[in-house]
Amino acid sequence: MPTQSSLPARLQSVQRQHIEHIFQLGEGLEMPQLPAQPTIRRSWLRCLNEYQLDPTQPRPARVVPQQILIEHRESVDELLHVARAGVDQLYQQIAQLGYVLLLTDHRGITVEFRGDPNQDQQLRKAGLYLGADWDERFAGTCAVGTCLHDRQAIICHRQEHFDASHISLTCTAAPIADPQGNVMAVLDISALQSPTQHESQNFSLSLVTLYARMIEDAYFLQRYRDCLMVRLDTSREFVHVNGRGLIAIEENGQVIAANAVGRDLISEHQRRWPPWSAHHTPMLGELFECEIADVLSINSATDDQLRAFRARVDNTIYFISLLEPRRPRPAQQAQPLASSLPEPLVRLGADDPAMRKVQKLAERLRNEASVNVLISGETGTGKEIVARALHDSGNRSKGPFIAVNCAAIPEALIESELFGYEPGAFTGGRAKGMRGLIPQAHGGTLFLDEIGDMPLALQTRLLRVLAEREVMPLGANKPEKVDIRVITATHRNIDAMIQQGEFREDLYYRLNGAQLRLPALRDRADKLYVIRRVFDDIIQERASSQSPRLRADAISALLAYAWPGNIRQLKNALAFALATSENEEITVHDLPEQCLSQRITRLATPLPADAGSDSDHTLLDMLKEQHWNISAVARALGVSRPTVYRQMQRQGIAPPNWQG
Repeated sequence: MPTQSSLPARLQSVQRQHIEHIFQLGEGLEMPQLPAQPTIRRSWLRCLNEYQLDPTQPRPARVVPQQILIEHRESVDELLHVARAGVDQLYQQIAQLGYVLLLTDHRGITVEFRGDPNQDQQLRKAGLYLGADWDERFAGTCAVGTCLHDRQAIICHRQEHFDASHISLTCTAAPIADPQGNVMAVLDISALQSPTQHESQNFSLSLVTLYARMIEDAYFLQRYRDCLMVRLDTSREFVHVNGRGLIAIEENGQVIAANAVGRDLISEHQRRWPPWSAHHTPMLGELFECEIADVLSINSATDDQLRAFRARVDNTIYFISLLEPRRPRPAQQAQPLASSLPEPLVRLGADDPAMRKVQKLAERLRNEASVNVLISGETGTGKEIVARALHDSGNRSKGPFIAVNCAAIPEALIESELFGYEPGAFTGGRAKGMRGLIPQAHGGTLFLDEIGDMPLALQTRLLRVLAEREVMPLGANKPEKVDIRVITATHRNIDAMIQQGEFREDLYYRLNGAQLRLPALRDRADKLYVIRRVFDDIIQERASSQSPRLRADAISALLAYAWPGNIRQLKNALAFALATSENEEITVHDLPEQCLSQRITRLATPLPADAGSDSDHTLLDMLKEQHWNISAVARALGVSRPTVYRQMQRQGIAPPNWQG
């Protein structure tokens, strides 16, 4: 570890003095100049001893590259969507006071930022900028990093920062937790200059904590909007407008999840009455002196839609309101958009702007057979479903719908498959010849999926078909007239392929009479509708007498997942859950492992080398914290015990009583 005598001469005297204070604490000296906050002292010692940070070498701010920032923002996309209103509102209150606002993810990367553009250069240099990394392992003691470590709101004022280059800053941060109590983000307000008194930031702490709770609760309401919820407060007057507690429940009163206030109440209850099972979550009737029927009848049986119940753990009286699910009733679910649309188009989506655009354009194009349609979008976004909906809603619906995946047919066979062939056209062909897929689509629709994978030579023949509306089978002497509507689809960048000579430009313009662009599932605002529609479709395909349901915790996990494989991957995941579940309801534990909250994925990844460790694992830390109670760790992560065991096996982790 460096010593005081090694301080560079270039450092300003105030920075040199600050560094000396850090060394004094590291040497166990008690000096009046040292920070009073125990949180700050512990962080300084972590920086010295655990992270091996050198206080004599101030670090420049680290801002991650744009692509890395995009990945971090995408991982908290749902939170950002909910948080922006609160972020903007808070910034309006602090901007005139010289503060900037940062919202970071759980790794300390700034994913949302508000600041004065006139101070852009100064703010970037100080690390108060979009993409800045405030992980304590890199930046040292700071509001964001130390808040993430200690999971509590904190003021880090001027010389309380570890890095000498930060000692002019004042920063105040509060954690934002997910419904399971895990910190998923940090809200921070900071200023380049501030009064020297620590007390000057007390109001900032209250303000940031308030808005962090508001964002946290808004996220909770969004995640569990499809569930019954109770909102509670000890004051009758504030329940409806600002009830502090939120608890999501099943119809039978089983608790699904709770916000911070609700989790505290549950924890107190479980400390007094420990659960009989590691997987046990309390019933609402165990937390309060109530029957579930009393709760479910609140909205219809009381004038102010409130009821008072006594908490069993401490006899406190809580006033409770009931928030009913916002999902439409079953009779309404088939009409998520305007009822004027044909039914096949209605089913394509609910309240998503991009899909509304697709539906409205498809409605105008459904009977325009002379206009060829190109459907673009990532793999798995449902391009064939849209093509079939166009066909089924138009005046060709009674004709055939022939779907051809150009990427799935071997190049040597695609010509004969599309155009057909006469008897004896080539060796190995059918004795009676074969009618091609294009002639089979006569009177209906030909859907060419993955058109970007069609060989160039075949593109020329397809162009002739589109121009002349006739097909020449292999070995035939005369062409065959065809009446077809052509719909194509691709996930590739056709414009780039044209530039590279891989796709005919004239064919592209023939095919692209109109283009429907499908959004990725992760970007859709109607993910819940898609999940439920796909789930219902799979159940109908199974033709089983059983009708399982998706429980709220499974829905939450499905909503949180990024779906790189889009709707196709969603369908596979739900089919897997239905096939392997042993119950009448699908829970989060029935889903494929990759669809669970990304927390378990992170457990398999060592901390980065520049974070001060290349061998510690978060899973190992959690196991030690929980005294190797596998059930407790699984419950904290929201996964099953077998999942934790599998991760332990992969990482070579064994409990102490297994070792040796």
